[in-house]
Amino acid sequence: MTRILKSTLYASLLSLAATGFASAQEPIKIGFMGVLSGPAASVGQDQLDGFNLLLEQNGGKLGGVPIELIREDSQMKPGVAKQVARSLVERENVPIITGISFSNIMMAIHKYVTDNEVFLIGSNAGPSQIAGKQCSPYQFITSWQGDQAAEAVGQYATDKGYKNIVVLAPNYQAGKDIVSGFKRYYKEPLAEELYTPLNQLDFSAELSLLNAAQPDAVFAFYPGGLGVAFAKQYSQAGLMDQYPLLTTFVVDALSLPAIGDTALGIISGGFWAPDFESAQSQAFVKAFEEEYGRIPSNYAAQSYDAALLLDSAIAKVGGNVKDKAALMKALKEADFESVRGDFAFNNNNFPVQGMHVMEVVRDDKDRLNLKTIGTPFKSYKDAYHEQCPL
Repeated sequence: MTRILKSTLYASLLSLAATGFASAQEPIKIGFMGVLSGPAASVGQDQLDGFNLLLEQNGGKLGGVPIELIREDSQMKPGVAKQVARSLVERENVPIITGISFSNIMMAIHKYVTDNEVFLIGSNAGPSQIAGKQCSPYQFITSWQGDQAAEAVGQYATDKGYKNIVVLAPNYQAGKDIVSGFKRYYKEPLAEELYTPLNQLDFSAELSLLNAAQPDAVFAFYPGGLGVAFAKQYSQAGLMDQYPLLTTFVVDALSLPAIGDTALGIISGGFWAPDFESAQSQAFVKAFEEEYGRIPSNYAAQSYDAALLLDSAIAKVGGNVKDKAALMKALKEADFESVRGDFAFNNNNFPVQGMHVMEVVRDDKDRLNLKTIGTPFKSYKDAYHEQCPL
């Protein structure tokens, strides 16, 4: 072989190697869509911070591949969310979208995103429709189905022997799912069932109705800033000492500093709390507090799990997210250590998981926090999975 031919071949091999290296390091675009403005912005921000925490720990990579995270604000408006989803899919060509803070947003974009064979890694909203008949093999939910936390609280209310309960929730899909979940395990007739506009922050009329109903207890679902407003007004009306307040997503790491000591004793339901003793959970809480200077909420925890899921799946496919069948299989395997402990996807790609009851207490650092006081359901499947054809 001549020297010129050898040199040409060597140069060609170097070029191919360089091209392969560049291709291997091509960033994967991931769209993050959350509510990042308005009264509920803390929910989307905690989701974003939880996801970013793992990215930062991994040097900006998931599965060993650089990630370009495209952050978008749905503004809690379905019309805006549809435009954002279309931009992410058609202009940015993202193979993966994560986040999705509220069920009205999930229902607005779910079919479009999954019909376009873009993987939807939901890290909060879990409406009943997509757990059931409208499920998709392209959805993977790392949070919970909307009824589940309320089901745990409903069982708690039954165990406590409460006979006369008023329930309150925003008038949208998640609110209806939450109330349905509560009633699934609390069989007594409700004193009142009140639904309020999604952006309502003044609950004076509803609180007046509570006094008239004289309930044994009150059950409420108000996430983010809605929960802060509700809990503060509930306390100011002098109701905390009259009617035990049972909740889902009213009291958490986001709302407790704003609500203050009047939150002590409030009951909540959920899949995770900062006092979990597993090594993965404790490491997550410690890292989050060091990075952001605050206790993580469940929104951050379930979004951190979304990042862990993607980290595992992208590594399994060697960064080749264009191989959708392989990526789908890798996601389904859920081969990662969740902050909640054991993690597995059910047939509908919602988690099989425990559901716990927590109480607001002061922790060993004298901070308002959630303490796990019971686990009504272990390795629990949601109520709609049998309707899913997957």
